[in-house]
Amino acid sequence: MKNHNDDPNFTSSFTGLLDLVKYLRSESGCPWDREQNSQSLTPMLLDETYELVSAIESLNNSEIMEELGDVLLHMAFQIEIAEAEQSFCEKDVFSTVISKYVNRHPHVFGDESFKSTEELKQKWEESKRKEKTNERTSILDGIPSSQPSLSHSQTLQSRASHAGFDWDDLTGVRDKINEELDELEDSKTIAETTEEFGDLIFTLVSYGRKMNLDVEQALRLANAKFIDRFVRMEMLAKKRSQEFVDLSIEEKDELWNTVKARESKHDG
Repeated sequence: MKNHNDDPNFTSSFTGLLDLVKYLRSESGCPWDREQNSQSLTPMLLDETYELVSAIESLNNSEIMEELGDVLLHMAFQIEIAEAEQSFCEKDVFSTVISKYVNRHPHVFGDESFKSTEELKQKWEESKRKEKTNERTSILDGIPSSQPSLSHSQTLQSRASHAGFDWDDLTGVRDKINEELDELEDSKTIAETTEEFGDLIFTLVSYGRKMNLDVEQALRLANAKFIDRFVRMEMLAKKRSQEFVDLSIEEKDELWNTVKARESKHDG
């Protein structure tokens, strides 16, 4: 039986986290951890990132702290795996990101100045393009396709907008939304309907983007609001000794409106 008094101590730092991962992947560690590679850990990294975002949006500091730790653990795993494969090391990661962000802040670490935040953003995009000049042939190159679809759409559109391909104002986007709605209603096949529905969502993303919204966050918040209201509808039905699923649509609408009204009173 293993004597746990012989277990190593890990410092409360990123170095300590790297040491922990190294130990877990050693012969004295865990077989599952040793079997993992960068690709096998990717789905879990995405899950942990989403959990961190949820914690941040819930303003729960203890959850934020915990989820940050989980994401950092995955960073440590990726670095340790890369070091084992001799692809890059911890120092390479930190020196690269520090150098990149120093170069992208010439107004902080150099003599450049900007008249507006918009001018600063344009310079930022220009700096990013220069960094990847030899690797990219299109303005849209380098946008990760693994992004959630709404975020991917917004990033694509923002990149195109910086290149001057955009509507002048919301009026043009609104007209396009109406056009896409007409095309959706006129579609005949599932394939046509799917395509037109996608075009409509893409244009709605443009509407949100022109309003300076994060459309992915907007939908996440709407989802969270729906979940909260729906659960409270179920609780209200239970309090009234009603079986929610057996209620008529009119009765469910009444529950929904009651829950919404209580929200308004609470906000007031």
